[in-house]
Amino acid sequence: MKNRFLSQSFCAQFFCGLLIAVATLGIASCGTRYYKFPEYTFANRPIPPSKLDTRVLVSLTINGTQGSLQILDAKRDIRSNIFDPNTSFHIAGFASGFPSAIFNFPEQITGFVYSNSDGSLTRIDYGKEAAAGSGGTLPSRSDSIAVPLNFNHVYAAASNIGQLIVIDNVLGRAFALNLPNVYKVAVNQGDTVVLAMVRNSNTLYRLVKLNSNQPAVPGATDCQPFNLPVYCVVPVPDSTTKPSLDRPVGAYFSLDGATAYVLNCGPECGGSVSSLTTLQQGALRIDNFPTSTTYTSPVTGSIPVPGGATTVLANGSTLYIAGQQLLSDGLFTGFLSTLDLGSNTITGKFPISDGYHTKLLFGDNNTLWIGSQGCATGERAKLKQNYNCLTRFDLSANTGMIVPSVNPADPNSHVPFPNANESQYYYGDLTGLCWVQNKNKMYTAYGGQVHAFNTADGSEIDNTQLTVQGTALDVAYMDAITNAAN
Repeated sequence: MKNRFLSQSFCAQFFCGLLIAVATLGIASCGTRYYKFPEYTFANRPIPPSKLDTRVLVSLTINGTQGSLQILDAKRDIRSNIFDPNTSFHIAGFASGFPSAIFNFPEQITGFVYSNSDGSLTRIDYGKEAAAGSGGTLPSRSDSIAVPLNFNHVYAAASNIGQLIVIDNVLGRAFALNLPNVYKVAVNQGDTVVLAMVRNSNTLYRLVKLNSNQPAVPGATDCQPFNLPVYCVVPVPDSTTKPSLDRPVGAYFSLDGATAYVLNCGPECGGSVSSLTTLQQGALRIDNFPTSTTYTSPVTGSIPVPGGATTVLANGSTLYIAGQQLLSDGLFTGFLSTLDLGSNTITGKFPISDGYHTKLLFGDNNTLWIGSQGCATGERAKLKQNYNCLTRFDLSANTGMIVPSVNPADPNSHVPFPNANESQYYYGDLTGLCWVQNKNKMYTAYGGQVHAFNTADGSEIDNTQLTVQGTALDVAYMDAITNAAN
C-alpha cells in the first residue's frame, strides 16, 4: 500500500511540474509578440493582412512586361514574415508590367501606382493591401504625373505624343490637350494652379478650366473638346523688361497661396541661366481667364541660382534647391543651394552628388537626402571621387556625404552590396526614396535594387534580406505619419 501511495504521489508531482513548466513556457513566449498592434491604432488605421506595422512598398518589374508590388518589413529589414522566411507579401490584384512610380498618401491610407508600359494608374488600398480599381488611364511612357491631395484630378505630360492629359474625376471624363514636347507638369496643394513645361523651351504654360458653355479663351494653344471646350492650355507671359524663364522644369508653391517659384534648369537643360522665377499664384489659377491674347505678366521677380535648379523642398522659411553647375571643362557637378523665403535671397551653396536631381526628402537625425540619375558622367567621376547618386546632407553642419561611401581612386574600396551592374564603385541611378520615420532609416530604389541607409551616419543597412527578384523602380513608406515621408 505504501509503495502504491508513493507511486501515486510521484506521478502527481510529475504532472504538476509538467503543467507548471508548460505554463511558464507559454508565459515566456508571450513576452515577445512580434506582430502586436495597440488597441487603438494610429489615426484609426486598419490592421493590414500582413500584420506588419512598418511597411515599405516596392514597385518592381521582372522583364519590363511583368511587374508587382512587394511589401517589406522595414522594422526588421526583411522581405518576409519572421516566422516563415519563405513567405512574402504582395499587393493583391496588381498586374501591370512596369510600375515606375508610386504616389504615396499614407494619411489617406491610399496610393496610386503608374505603369510606364501600359499607362495604367492603379489605386492601392493600404488597409487591405490590394488593388482598389483604376485611377484612370494615361499615355504609356508619360514623362511627368501630378496627383493633387484631393484626388479630384490627375495630370500627366507625355512628350512622345505631345499631349497634356487631364483626368477629371469630378466630371468623370478625360481630356487630351495638344502641347508638343510637353514633359513636365506641376500642381499646387489646393489643385487650383496647374503648370506645364515644354522640352527645350523657355515658355511656361498653365491650365484653364472653363465655365459651362464658355467659348475658348483668347491666345490658347489648345482647348478640348474642340466644339464645347472644358479645358484650355495657355502660355504664361514672361516679363517684358527682363525675361527670366529659362528651360522651366518644375515649381514650388508657397503655402500661403501667394507665390509660385518656377525652377529654371538653365545650362543643365540647354539654356543659359539657372534661377527661380517668382509669379503671382492668383494670376495662374485655373479659373482666371485671359481676356485677350496679351495680358499683364504675373512674373514678379527672378532669383539666380548658380548651383542649378531641378528640384526643391521647403522646410519652414528655407527652400532647398538641388541642381548642377556647368564647369569650365564642360562637365556638370552637383550643388544644394538654400534660399531664405522671407527675403528671397540665396544663403548657401554646398557640394552634393552629380547627376540630374529629382529626389529631395527630409529624414531623421536632422538630415536631408538628395537623389539623382546619371551621376557617372559628371565632374566627380572625372576626378575619381565618389560619384554615386545619393547624398546625405547634415542640416546642422551644412555638409554633404555621398553614400555609399567609396573611393574610386582606391582599388581596395568597393560598394557594400554590388548590384547587377557589378560595378565596384557605383550603384547606379537613384529612382526611389522614402523616409521610414522615427526608425533612423532611409529606404531607396537604387540602381534597380533595394538599399537602406542609417540616417544617423549614412552607413548602409545589410540588404541581404531586402533584395527583390527583379528590378526595383520605386519605394514608398506605407505607414508614414504624414504624406511628407515620400
